Amino acid sequence: MRRLRVLLWPWLAFMLLWLGVLSLAWNLVAFVLQPLLPERRAGRIGRAGIAYGYRLYWATARASGLMRIEADALDVLRDEPGGLIIAANHPSMLDALAIVARLPRSVCIMKASLMRNVFLGAGARLARYICNDSPRTMIRASVRSLSEGGQLVLFPEGTRSVGGRLNPFLPGITSIADKAQVPIQTVLIETDSPYLGKGWPLWRLPPIPIVFHLRPGRRFAPRTDHAAALAELEAYFRDELGSPARPASPDPEPTP
Repeated sequence: MRRLRVLLWPWLAFMLLWLGVLSLAWNLVAFVLQPLLPERRAGRIGRAGIAYGYRLYWATARASGLMRIEADALDVLRDEPGGLIIAANHPSMLDALAIVARLPRSVCIMKASLMRNVFLGAGARLARYICNDSPRTMIRASVRSLSEGGQLVLFPEGTRSVGGRLNPFLPGITSIADKAQVPIQTVLIETDSPYLGKGWPLWRLPPIPIVFHLRPGRRFAPRTDHAAALAELEAYFRDELGSPARPASPDPEPTP
C-alpha cells in the first residue's frame, strides 16, 4: 500500500504541471488575440477559452483516476439570462476551476499583480476579469460586468477554509448584489479530501480518488441592508455544510 501511494505522487505532480501548461498556453494565445479583438467579443472568447481549458484539465484528472468532479448540477445556471453572482464556499485551490469549467460566462476577481503581468495575466485581461487593486474600482467593475450579463464568481470567505470550518464572511458581496440589482446564487462545494486546502503541503499525498461535489443552493434576492443579508448568507452556508463558526483570529502583533 505504501509503495502504491508513493507511485501516485508523480501523477499528482503531473496534474499540477498539466494545469500550468494549459494556463501558459492559453495566456500566450490571449496575448496575441487581445489587441486584435473588440472588447466585448474578446471577453466572450476569453471566458470560453478559460472554461474549455479547465474542462480539459478535469477530463484528464478523471481519466487518470486521481480526481472526480460531480458538477453537472451547475449546468442549469449556464444559459440563465442576465447577471448573476455565484457565491461558493472555498475548501481548496481548485474551486474556481471547477465552477468556471461548467459556467463559461464566469467572471473572476484576480490579484492586481497577476493581472498586470504581461504574459501570465493575458488570459485574465482577454476575459475581462476584474482587478482587485482598490475596493471602489473593483465594485464598480463588478457591477458593470453583471449589468452586461456576466456571472461573477465570489468566495465570501475571502480565503480557503481550514479543516472544513468556514471562515467568517467578508463584506462586499451583498453590496455588489444591491448595486447591480442581481441575485446571489449559492453553490455548495463538498469534498472528501483536504488536498490543496489551506495549510496542506503540496508534497503530502491525499487519499485517492479526490472527489468534488458541486450543487446549486438557495438563491438570495438583493437587499439594501447589506449586513443583515451577509449574516443570512453565512448562516445558510453553515447550516447546509454543517460548519460551526470559526473563532476570529487575534490581531497580529505589530512588527517592530
